[in-house]
Amino acid sequence: MTATSKPVQVQEPGDNARPPQPVSLGVAFWYWLKLGFISFGGPAGQIAIMHQDLVERRRWISDRRFLHALNYCMVLPGPEAQQLATYIGWLMHETRGGLVAGTLFVLPSLFILIGLSWIYMAYGSAPAIAGILYGIKPAVTAVVVFAAYRIGSRALKNGVLLAIAAAAFLAIFALGMPFPLIVISAAIIGIAAATALFRYRVGIMPVIAGSGVLGLLYTAIAGLNGA
Repeated sequence: MTATSKPVQVQEPGDNARPPQPVSLGVAFWYWLKLGFISFGGPAGQIAIMHQDLVERRRWISDRRFLHALNYCMVLPGPEAQQLATYIGWLMHETRGGLVAGTLFVLPSLFILIGLSWIYMAYGSAPAIAGILYGIKPAVTAVVVFAAYRIGSRALKNGVLLAIAAAAFLAIFALGMPFPLIVISAAIIGIAAATALFRYRVGIMPVIAGSGVLGLLYTAIAGLNGA
């Protein structure tokens, strides 16, 4: 794979950290190939691995852009982790990048799944194989829990978002509400909160310049809401 694509720098305005660095299509190809072999732990683990690699270590995409893309992919039908990888690949290298990321995200996993399925069908009753599969379960659970913590600690930045997340958790596990209804309800709450903040801004902006106290109050409210 040759690095013939023009490097694209993906930077989101407003990020205070070191800006994302340009990356060639060839370098991205090898990363997506490696990710296909190490992305264990289901969607939560895969998303956490991408966040740690692409945002924190390699700085290929900003944290804000990553979380925005994750929000979009979560409300779409289908595997959100693959959608997120495809979108990030497209974001960095347009159509070719999206095709490379989306394909390599699932292709290695397919071969691994075929191999593990054959081993299970042939030797699944053997005590050693059964013990290995039994021991993997708690490890995978730990990966998923840690991944949820990592993403949640960055996405839930204030009390309002934490309350929505807690309500969604109770709705899923205690009330058994369908996932689409929970997503729609959260979207309605978000629209209402954004509308209220916008109206507050429109109402207070003309007087901010004349009052230092109101200016400080506005800044505090905007910061609480993640503005």
